[in-house]
Amino acid sequence: MSTSPNVPIVAPSLLAANHGRLAEGCLAAVAAGQTWLHLDIMDGHFVPNLSFGPQVLADLRPLCGLFFDTHLMLANPDKYVEAFARAGAQQISIHIEPEYPVAETLARIRGLGLKCGIALKPGTPAAAVEPLLGKVDNVLVMTVEPGFGGQKFDHAMLPKIAQFAQWRAERKLAYRIEVDGGVDDETGLLCKAQGADTFVCGTAFYHAPDRRAFAARLENG
Repeated sequence: MSTSPNVPIVAPSLLAANHGRLAEGCLAAVAAGQTWLHLDIMDGHFVPNLSFGPQVLADLRPLCGLFFDTHLMLANPDKYVEAFARAGAQQISIHIEPEYPVAETLARIRGLGLKCGIALKPGTPAAAVEPLLGKVDNVLVMTVEPGFGGQKFDHAMLPKIAQFAQWRAERKLAYRIEVDGGVDDETGLLCKAQGADTFVCGTAFYHAPDRRAFAARLENG
């Protein structure tokens, strides 16, 4: 297996929880012993779906001490970073694909005291974000086309994960490599073998008979 400088983390994706009971979905991650919560923010433009906005984060923030890992799937993420920072996000990952000042937006996220990440769709080559690797805390590799939960993991993304792990080692960087989409305790371990260390699990986590045991298989496997 490839080694990573980072401790493995499972980040349950609130998108897969019951949207009528989001507070319960948040607390389920706490009960399973997790430390992160992944929050997918969708605008119906960059991706063909809508999810939730800053108010949901603000309402959940007092309920738990989870690290709010916030993924902005927005056409103009630069317009919303301050709102999500105020709402309680602790890491904001933004996509490379839309046209907006990406490097400047990453710097603004850092300037707000948050960790910042760069995300890329399955069809976007790793080279598209290579110049930004020294400026980010997280690289989010989408292993399905973003927009909907419950999709099948794309095994063609494994070499992309390995490339980011290689660059991280060669350049002595410490960014996390996060994978999102169809990740379960089997596909997640495939990603881990290529150097991933952060596993966004939605359907697989919330539908697991024993959520704590499910997460342990990924973290310790």
